[in-house]
Amino acid sequence: MTSYPVTFAVDYPARPLNRLTTFFRVFTIIPIVIVMASISGFSTSYDDGVDTGMTIAVGGVGLLFLPVLLMIVFRRKYPRWWFDWNLNLQRFANRIEVYLLLMDDRYPSTDEGQSVHLEYPYPDPERDLGQGMPLVKWLLAIPHYIVLVFLHLGLLVAAIAAWFAILFTGNYPRGLFDYAEGVMRWQNRVIGYAVTLVTDSYPPFRLGP
Repeated sequence: MTSYPVTFAVDYPARPLNRLTTFFRVFTIIPIVIVMASISGFSTSYDDGVDTGMTIAVGGVGLLFLPVLLMIVFRRKYPRWWFDWNLNLQRFANRIEVYLLLMDDRYPSTDEGQSVHLEYPYPDPERDLGQGMPLVKWLLAIPHYIVLVFLHLGLLVAAIAAWFAILFTGNYPRGLFDYAEGVMRWQNRVIGYAVTLVTDSYPPFRLGP
C-alpha cells in the first residue's frame, strides 16, 4: 500500500470539546458559511409574477477547474498561483467541514491551518500530468462518486451519534472520528484527481492514509 500524493489528516481533540457550541453548531457555523459562499460565488433570482424579475449574483470563483483543464490540455502548464488558490480554498473548505462535523470546536480560520492538514505537491504538467487526462478524469472517477454517496450517508449518521456523545461525555468517540476523517480523506483525493487536477494517480478505494 503506497502513499497517495494527496494527503489529509485531522488532529484528534484529546480534550473535552465545548458542549455549548456543539449543541448550537448548525447556527454558529452560519457566518463562516456565508464567507465561503461569497468566495465560491452564488446567485439568486426573484420573480414578481409580472414581466420583470431580478437576479442577484455575488462574486467568487470557487475551485479552478475549467481554466486549469484548458491550460494543461493546450499549453501543458499549471500556473502556480492557480495551484495555490485551489489548495488554500480547499483547505479552508475542509476546516469548515471539520467544524460542522464537530471534529474541532475552534472556529474555522480563514488562513491558519488549525487541526486540518491537507497537502499535495505542485505538479510539473509536462512530466507528471498527461495532456489529455483532464478530459477523462471526471468520467474515470464515477465509481468514486458512487461510493462517496454511501460514505456520506454513513458520515451523517456518525455526526449525529458524535453530537450526542459530545453533549453527554464531552468527547468525540475515536472510531467515529477516524471514520469521518477517512471519508474526508477519500473526498479530497477524488477532488485532487478529478477537479483540481494535481495528479494522474488514480485514487485508492480506502479510508486510511
